[in-house]
Amino acid sequence: MALKDITRKPKIGFLGIMQELYDNTLPNITKRQEGYAREVSARLTGVADVLFPKAARCREDIEEVLKIFAAEQVDGIMIVNLTYGPGLRLVNAFRDVSTPLFLANIQPEPRVTKAWNMDDLTYNQGVHGVQDTANSLIHLGKQFSVWSGDWKDEEFVKAFDVFASAAHAVAVMKETKVAVFGRMPGMGDILTDPHTFMRVIGPQVDHIGMGSIAAEMDKVNTQEIQAVIAYCKANFDMDPKLTQPQLEEAAKIQVAITKVLEAGGYDAFSLYFNEIGLDGRFKQTHMMAASNLMADGYGYAAEGDTNCASLMVAARALQADPQFTEMYAMDFELDAALQSHMGEGNWKVARKDKKPRLIDRPLGIGGLDNPPTVLFQGEPGPATLVSLVSLGADKYRLVVSQGEILDTEELPTVEMPYFFFKPATGVKECLNGWLKNGGTHHQVLHLGDTRAKWKAYCDLVGIQYVEV
Repeated sequence: MALKDITRKPKIGFLGIMQELYDNTLPNITKRQEGYAREVSARLTGVADVLFPKAARCREDIEEVLKIFAAEQVDGIMIVNLTYGPGLRLVNAFRDVSTPLFLANIQPEPRVTKAWNMDDLTYNQGVHGVQDTANSLIHLGKQFSVWSGDWKDEEFVKAFDVFASAAHAVAVMKETKVAVFGRMPGMGDILTDPHTFMRVIGPQVDHIGMGSIAAEMDKVNTQEIQAVIAYCKANFDMDPKLTQPQLEEAAKIQVAITKVLEAGGYDAFSLYFNEIGLDGRFKQTHMMAASNLMADGYGYAAEGDTNCASLMVAARALQADPQFTEMYAMDFELDAALQSHMGEGNWKVARKDKKPRLIDRPLGIGGLDNPPTVLFQGEPGPATLVSLVSLGADKYRLVVSQGEILDTEELPTVEMPYFFFKPATGVKECLNGWLKNGGTHHQVLHLGDTRAKWKAYCDLVGIQYVEV
């Protein structure tokens, strides 16, 4: 089973509400308002696939359209009152709906002018309809996002994009499966109850034995090994110290992990280095495999941290190429934190002006051989750092810091992916807030500013969102 394509466009259902009453006085109103709805849909096609079956003019229409959305497995539903429509008509259709909802309070024309007649007032009367709609949804206990304004405004497209991306991430997380190969003892901020995690956040977490990887390594053929090595030579500057046996062993580990993930339908994984180091069947740790699999789209976090590995999947659904990282040290002169990890890094975030390297890296964990390790600095510019915190019971929090990756000189003794992250609030203030809110020591990073999408995701799932 190949890795699911979660970078596809979100699929959003468009529920356009009217009522049949107006057909008596304006016989063409349904056709006219459906045309308006299709214009709105066309405006949004750049960020999502929008499904508009027809105008919903009665309770039966609304229920029929919702059944279409369920069959099409839409990620979210945008509700627009094309005219006024009685809110109670939504109750049965939405009673059991858990799909994220977006209430777009829009109308065909942006201004009320002296040229308007009663027909124009009817065409543009959605605002009092959406009030009835919102009230009914509140009585049903439904959460929903809201945007009011001119549908031709670029801000409408941006708001819809934020909602659609977040709704897509919610849907993706409900189907996510995470494989965990061991967990570092005593590491407290990576823990959560798996039942609660699956119910609230979505992912299923499975504990898998290292024997599954070892068994697949025995089956890896020469063609598969050479394909991985060719992939590395195409994407990295290769350290001349790397030996052919060293590369072949790293390739075997990568192929074997990939096959285990594919067989189980896993979207993410976490592997504790001592599970390899102390197992007795491995010659290297998994540094190269982790980096390449992240670049290929798998979620990853180290040391059995399935919370962060899951967050990597949500991050990829929001925007391509997230990075797994942690704060290694503080630099008060740069007002930044050095971000790195043992040797795993998504090289898709590497500096564009410097090709990532694959180096012969001494790493004595478990007394194993040197693992080929990807080495790069992060692309300078705006970046968003996030951490998923389990607060116990069924409460979770996302701690978020917006800042920038600095353009710094290389650190010649650092033999793992790294960069300096400078929070917009300053490293001291950021870390005070990070610690006070329980921010974890494993994080996910996006290039750019993705705060709005993360905030929307948290709102839809019911996670507390905190910026520091």
